[in-house]
Amino acid sequence: MNATKDSVKLRGFFRLQIEDPDGSIVGDSGWRRNTVTNDGKLQYIVRALASSAGSKYLSYAALGEGTAPAAAATSLESEVVGTQGSQIRDAMSMESSGSTALRCTGTFASGDSFVTATEDIANIGLFRSSTGGTIFAGNTFDSSSCATNQNVNYTYDITLT
Repeated sequence: MNATKDSVKLRGFFRLQIEDPDGSIVGDSGWRRNTVTNDGKLQYIVRALASSAGSKYLSYAALGEGTAPAAAATSLESEVVGTQGSQIRDAMSMESSGSTALRCTGTFASGDSFVTATEDIANIGLFRSSTGGTIFAGNTFDSSSCATNQNVNYTYDITLT
């Protein structure tokens, strides 16, 4: 008898667009692959499948000025802070996309003061909590200047193939 093989791959892609007050798109990252962290796999997938205490689920996106999270990362490097001096994360809208995908969307709105001055944003990450917590996945994109009157729209797809 031949051994059966069944492999599951977890992949993610994201796209960010910087939007001027008139609605025109002035920056676009294009679609980029993500990195799912080791703790992301453990806490958001393995523990959730086992209904274990401490399992996490996705709720928020964060922007930063740093590098891509490594496999062992637990946070987003140089996460941006708003006018209150604390992290400004966006509560994502989420829906299934086909039978094997999750689509997360949202907007870092200029009215939420997610940047305190014009900043060069360069990374994105997905989290459970509105501050702190363990990153599930994220990556970098070409650094883009974002002014206080601009919005950042994002789409983040997580697929099982």
